[in-house]
Amino acid sequence: MDSLSQNGEGKLSVTEDGSSSSKNSNLNVCNVCLGILQDFCEKEFIKKVCQKVEASGFEFTNLVLSVSFPPQLSVREHAAWLLVKQEMGKQSLSLGRNDIVQLKEAYKWITHPLFSEELGVPIDGKSLFEVSVVFAHPETVEDCHFLRAICPDCFKPAKNKQSVFTRMAVMKALNKIKEEDFCKQFPCPPNSPKAVCTVLEIECAHGAVFVAGRYNKYSRNLPQTPWIIDGERKLESSVEELISDHLLKVFKAESFNFSSSGREDVDVRTLGNGRPFAIELVNPHRVHFTSQEIKELQQKINNSSNKIQVRDLQLVTREAIGHMKEGEEEKTKTYSALIWTNKAIQRKDIEFLDDIKDLNIDQKTPLRVLHRRPLAVRTRIIHSMETRYVDEHHFRLYLKTQAGTYIKEFVHGDFGRTKPNIGSLMDVTADILELDVEVNHLIVEMPVYTLNSANIMLLQH
Repeated sequence: MDSLSQNGEGKLSVTEDGSSSSKNSNLNVCNVCLGILQDFCEKEFIKKVCQKVEASGFEFTNLVLSVSFPPQLSVREHAAWLLVKQEMGKQSLSLGRNDIVQLKEAYKWITHPLFSEELGVPIDGKSLFEVSVVFAHPETVEDCHFLRAICPDCFKPAKNKQSVFTRMAVMKALNKIKEEDFCKQFPCPPNSPKAVCTVLEIECAHGAVFVAGRYNKYSRNLPQTPWIIDGERKLESSVEELISDHLLKVFKAESFNFSSSGREDVDVRTLGNGRPFAIELVNPHRVHFTSQEIKELQQKINNSSNKIQVRDLQLVTREAIGHMKEGEEEKTKTYSALIWTNKAIQRKDIEFLDDIKDLNIDQKTPLRVLHRRPLAVRTRIIHSMETRYVDEHHFRLYLKTQAGTYIKEFVHGDFGRTKPNIGSLMDVTADILELDVEVNHLIVEMPVYTLNSANIMLLQH
């Protein structure tokens, strides 16, 4: 402390009750923490942060506090450590980096109990609700610049970073630079600043919540996702929107991501058990729901449209979404198709199809999806077929196939790109008039986690 005083650094005055006092003078601003441990650990500042948290409108039962210090703070911390290490060495005492409590850790030790007391909830590092406080100190922003000249490899531009002088880059350079080189370039102890840090932002955010279920689609004029081509919307709605619009409102989320186990064409109905889907709700403000409220939400979705119906709506974990996608190629799908033939047919002309089992077909990427799928030949299996005669130009075809089979192309052949096909097997020109997905045989069981105070931690884990 004598050394710091002799070098012109000011002393921090301490009141009788042990709290630090800042007198708005350059002699009072700590040259290591830049005033963070002086001015921003006080209850007055804690209350201001908590007021913003409470006004944010988020539901939470615990929180994680994230603080972002200016990167130059690490440089000053390093300089202070080298100075103390040198002084202790004179007394034959050793001091390693692991012996030092980092400023960020010290700040959290001080403020965590204060935040917890003020908000009435525990601080939990695994919480989905995050309160972030970002500090800045423009006056000393150039403290880091000498490191770039010595360790240029540590400071590479990144698209999503405004400055190359990130905390991680600075720490990487400090670990590489020799102590004697550092001391030649930066004063030990650091110079005193004129002003304390400023708070750039205080933000609240909640981790994503996942909702899953199954949907049936009864319309032949409804795409799964918004159908927009060259900026022009082709149809007014979609399965995704009919479901997600309700969830966005109820969860008060900023946005969503929709995913499903496979997809159907705009003119294909999805019947049977329904298609598994999941929706990631980004930054939801409301997260606590009872099982009854989820049931009511499902009913609200179903009452809003006769084009779709949702079942088994539930809150799930992120891991369950991965299970929904696993093994899609190994699934078996059942379809019902109405077939037209150019030649007149009799019952006996289609009966042989019933006897075909595990037929291997080769499908080149269909022309209709070639603009968004790579050109490839995919082998798929038609496990079984069952026919029902309608009239001399029509019959029903029930198929069990490997997932990923292009059914329309299996019927009409896609100009010879799918071999064999119904047309080639029957020696006719065939086309498909209607197609329904009857059943998704692989049912993905997703664990239910109703968000309430009793089991909120299950979802977070």
